[in-house]
Amino acid sequence: MKGLVIKKNAGLYDIDTGKEVITIKASGNVKKQGLYVGDRVEFDEVITSTLERKNKLIRPPLANLDKLFIVASLVPKPDFVLIDKLIVYSLVNGIEPILVINKTDIMEKDCQEEIKNIYKDAVKVILVSAEEGEVEELKNEISGISAFAGQSAVGKSSLINALLGKEKAEVGSLSKKVERGKQTTRMTCLYKCSSGYIADTAGFSLLDATLVLPISPQELGRYYPDFLKYLQNCKFRSCLHEISGNCGIIEGVNKGKINRTRYESYLKILSELKGK
Repeated sequence: MKGLVIKKNAGLYDIDTGKEVITIKASGNVKKQGLYVGDRVEFDEVITSTLERKNKLIRPPLANLDKLFIVASLVPKPDFVLIDKLIVYSLVNGIEPILVINKTDIMEKDCQEEIKNIYKDAVKVILVSAEEGEVEELKNEISGISAFAGQSAVGKSSLINALLGKEKAEVGSLSKKVERGKQTTRMTCLYKCSSGYIADTAGFSLLDATLVLPISPQELGRYYPDFLKYLQNCKFRSCLHEISGNCGIIEGVNKGKINRTRYESYLKILSELKGK
């Protein structure tokens, strides 16, 4: 039989067969090779093998991710470098990134439009309010295996609750003193939603030093969708888009065709990659 691993707890695995959810162990060989939530597996009394993976994330431990919903809000203040790093990370791993702006119930329209304009040429942007239950557009985007990422206290767990209509995820509180959330998600589980599954991804964090991009500095610009049509205007193929004069990207920024916030975050991520 075949099924999908939707939960891992100690040495037991919950498998969704499409008809029912069963809990079984894995063979010693499968455990040795590594078994992740999101893996598609074959089993009888125990899990005997894993099927070929689309991708595999080490932290959080999750396999076969199709979409990553990158959640941001005004409180806490958006970290555009983290957002852009998650976009690049998604594209490198064959995952579709979608930016979700939460807490629109406390956000002025001009602030919403400002963030949308930064990313309008890069990724799809969805406006939602977990507090008001305004998540229908987000729910329509869920297919395959989808996950949520972003800095603490932006409302990832609250969005999952709003989507599922029940308290599946524990909601953390926002520390007003430092405007930073308390980490509440302790394990990765897949929950059935719409035509797919959703997972909370506690491993992605503003301060998570393990989120290292597996690319070279020369490759970074290729993972900025809003840069692509301007790359051909660079005089040199090895251009890192740092020096004006022969760079199509900098020319695009100066002419207002590429968002300056995006370019500034590119430079910060580039610096990280050069120092890696």
